[in-house]
Amino acid sequence: MNTILKNRVTSIDFLRGTIMIIMALDHVRDYLYSGSFYFNPLDLTKTTGILFFTRWITHFCAPIFMFLAGTSAFFIGLRRTKKELSIFLIKRGLWLIFLEMIVVNFGWNFNITFPMFFFITIWALGVSMILLAAFIHLPIKSILVICIVIIAGHNLLDNVHVDGNSLLAFDWSLVHDQRFFTWHKEIFLVGYPIVPLMAIMPLGYCLGTWYTSSYNVEKRQRNLLWTGGFAIVLFVILRYSNLYGDPVKWTVQKNAFFTFLSFLNVNKYPPSLLYVLITLGAALLFLAFTEKLKGRVVNVISVYGRVPMFYYLIHIYIIHLIALIASALTTGQDWKIWLLQKPIWFTADLKGYGFSLPIAYLIWIAIVVGLYPLCKRYDAYKQANKSKWWLSYL
Repeated sequence: MNTILKNRVTSIDFLRGTIMIIMALDHVRDYLYSGSFYFNPLDLTKTTGILFFTRWITHFCAPIFMFLAGTSAFFIGLRRTKKELSIFLIKRGLWLIFLEMIVVNFGWNFNITFPMFFFITIWALGVSMILLAAFIHLPIKSILVICIVIIAGHNLLDNVHVDGNSLLAFDWSLVHDQRFFTWHKEIFLVGYPIVPLMAIMPLGYCLGTWYTSSYNVEKRQRNLLWTGGFAIVLFVILRYSNLYGDPVKWTVQKNAFFTFLSFLNVNKYPPSLLYVLITLGAALLFLAFTEKLKGRVVNVISVYGRVPMFYYLIHIYIIHLIALIASALTTGQDWKIWLLQKPIWFTADLKGYGFSLPIAYLIWIAIVVGLYPLCKRYDAYKQANKSKWWLSYL
């Protein structure tokens, strides 16, 4: 049976750790940057270059996280039968959906009445994992073809919408249309429709075939470079043409720099073909260039990549707790306003709340650095207790 070489896992952990660190920047900006409650940082009529890229760089996180989850599933499958892997993926997928609805949603809102439910990253990850349980029984080439067809063709559905607040509209939103819904007093945000995310994880599963011990290292690097490079070139060609691949066309702006920003500003919800090309293309190039990279920086960042779910859950609670304290100190209002009444992103009436972007960056760095000892300790615990089945769910 094939085994995985240590340096190959390190390059993947390094990439995963990098995107986990970047992801925290987006959430710190959401909670603590003063402008987050008033306008979209990608709005070219209001944003600045640094604010645009603060948001835009985090676009890489969710698809790469999904992609590498599929690769990890392939690695797990090297030690299990297809049936065993399917059962594991289904159970873990259901567990992730539970985490999203309860643990993560409470972390976002700190509201015991659960006024809002977000169907976002972890929900999409869980559903994709359940679907992957079926995909793995197909030949690798078949998985690859199906995923490419879904990712390349789903933008044909961009103009398909189901209006209203009905169950049918909600179901379609789960598939391909980001929207808010209300039911009684609860608000539901479908942030991550499952198409085409459901095809990204199986693509990562296919990537795992390049990381078996029998696969030539130089061939893998060439494959990563050519595939990643092709994806980026195809992105540029399709984006420049404005013919297909994204529901929002790029336009000429007030100057060349903002026109460039318009060119980069591809649709995330749901991820357009162009969004997938630039994010996964960059991921493949990253893996190619860091294949043999070593050193202290790689080792430190890889720690975050080996405990992504642990890091994800904890960082949400820490950032939100800091936001509670900051709101009490800067506005003079009772922190219970956020705990019992105000969900996240509905706080525009907290006058005086929020910090400048440089301060938000400093808080981000402090949180990431502060979480390192916890992540390292949990990583060591995982490595020393591999026989404990429940660790594979965290």
